[in-house]
Amino acid sequence: MRRLRVGILDLVTNGPATALYGRIMNANLASLMPQALGVWCEAAGHDVRFVCYTGFEDLSAELPAGLDFLFVSAFSQAAQLAYAISERYRRQGTVTGLGGPHARCYPEDARNYFDYVFGFTDETIVRDALAECAPHRPLGVQIGAARQVVNLPGVRERWRFIEPTLAKAPTIKIVPMLSSLGCPYTCSFCIDSTVAHQPFPVEVLRDDLRFLLTKFRRPHVAWHDPNFGVRFDETLGAIEEAVPPGRVDFIAESSLSLLSEERMRRLARNGFKALLPGVESWYSLGNKSRTGRASGMDKVRQVADHVNMVLRHVPYVQTNFVLGLDTDEGDEPFELTKRFLDLVPGAFPGFSLLSAFGRAAPLNLDLQRDGRVLPFPHHFLNNSRAMNVRPKHYAWPAFYDRVVDLTAYAFSRRAIVRRFAANRELIPRAMNVVRAVSSEGAGRNRYYREVRGLLDTDRSMRRFFEGESTELPAFYAERVRRDLGPFWAHLPAGALMHDQNAYLATERTGPTAISGAPATGLAS
Repeated sequence: MRRLRVGILDLVTNGPATALYGRIMNANLASLMPQALGVWCEAAGHDVRFVCYTGFEDLSAELPAGLDFLFVSAFSQAAQLAYAISERYRRQGTVTGLGGPHARCYPEDARNYFDYVFGFTDETIVRDALAECAPHRPLGVQIGAARQVVNLPGVRERWRFIEPTLAKAPTIKIVPMLSSLGCPYTCSFCIDSTVAHQPFPVEVLRDDLRFLLTKFRRPHVAWHDPNFGVRFDETLGAIEEAVPPGRVDFIAESSLSLLSEERMRRLARNGFKALLPGVESWYSLGNKSRTGRASGMDKVRQVADHVNMVLRHVPYVQTNFVLGLDTDEGDEPFELTKRFLDLVPGAFPGFSLLSAFGRAAPLNLDLQRDGRVLPFPHHFLNNSRAMNVRPKHYAWPAFYDRVVDLTAYAFSRRAIVRRFAANRELIPRAMNVVRAVSSEGAGRNRYYREVRGLLDTDRSMRRFFEGESTELPAFYAERVRRDLGPFWAHLPAGALMHDQNAYLATERTGPTAISGAPATGLAS
């Protein structure tokens, strides 16, 4: 195999950034898989240039000219940026490949703009693509392994790529780690709903933590597991063997069903400072919240008691909700969420609008079959800037009225003050205030209010939301242009929009794959 000049680009934002919060935190959003990809490429004998794009870099300076192969990793909200970057480098003769959540969710669309589109990816898949390293145009090839990777390079192996990324974070520096992949739960809207839970060897975990203690006096680690703690005793046992109490601060996303008080005491002893449990719905998914068949106000009380218990042991909790689920109807789900906020003033609420990300979940095929998915540009699919599913039980104005009301309630001055008083440590207090007054709180509410107003005054907006037109309203087109900045000039023709029903249209046709690389697992 010839030695290639390989670029790896991890897009953690969807365009040039200027905000102070982004300057502080964007580098901490780095993904783990692009770093693993760097290890595999170097092991295959290639020269690697790795860049985590936080929105503040000049990519012309960061990525050298004359790359043979450029890998891009992106969530769907960065798809238009990824397409523009790929177009720019393909014009220079570079072969490009896309991986990450967007490649898994929208392979049909991504094939229009990349030579390779990766599903589940392991070292063999990467080596096969690099061995061929050929342009595939006008349509790229879709390749992937039959299942998620069995082993990943640990922190010690990835350090060469982690270190320059952390150097971009001026204060808080968070290292990404994994103890498992997949999830035991089957939430119909989640990309991990059909991916079997798979733990990684605890030996690697212990080695990584011991290695980090040689690099930082007190490391900060974010577990990227879809649901941390499924193999609780074994995972915590490995942490306890590797880390003296109080030497590492941990952040994890977990389900309330795993967080008993006994386990919370153990997590607190071992340095867990932030937990992000999913509540999702007041009418379903009781297995995740350990509420069984309880629903409505009964579930609110049970979950509130549970989250308050969690807050007694860790200083920061974010509770996640999905708005617009088919189980929701009328005022009640929104009013129940307000009551929860009253009962749990210390938790930061994370609200997501129901979104169907292409092939991400089984539910999406049903939604496409029912004609309920809208062709919002990927740029807005970050769970907050657009809801691309027409709600089952709400007219759009009524739905946004309730979203605006709930968001205003959650981030009102009264709620911010109560949240501040309920938290007991300086950093959680400061983070909650900053998030509430920035784009996640007050800024998001202003955005929702603007959308709600345009539903009444802009006919093109209402027709697009109702599925009567596929013409993108100027409100959204202008925001993509503004957000992409200089990258807008490189966006290929037609790349702003996509076929929102591509999953349904290709249900009976198989993806295109290069020899020796089965294209399976992409609909997971």
